Amino acid sequence: MTAPLTRYSCEETFRRLDDFLDRELTAAETELVNDHLLVCAACAREFRFEASVLAGVRRSVQRITLPDGLQARVLTALRALGE
Repeated sequence: MTAPLTRYSCEETFRRLDDFLDRELTAAETELVNDHLLVCAACAREFRFEASVLAGVRRSVQRITLPDGLQARVLTALRALGE
């Protein structure tokens, strides 16, 4: 039986940063990433960079105005795909 991970390496943390930012990790994975970011300056720097890029994208997307009826057309198309 394999013992559970007690900490992540830089590589393991880096591979999970996107999911960490999107809050898609399990509670245990989130804790391991958090713990690593607290002790690793390089990974913490990468995390801050990726978080700032994501925040910028989110701000930009909020300013986009959808054309009239686009949402309804997309939903109709998605429903048609599901049939």
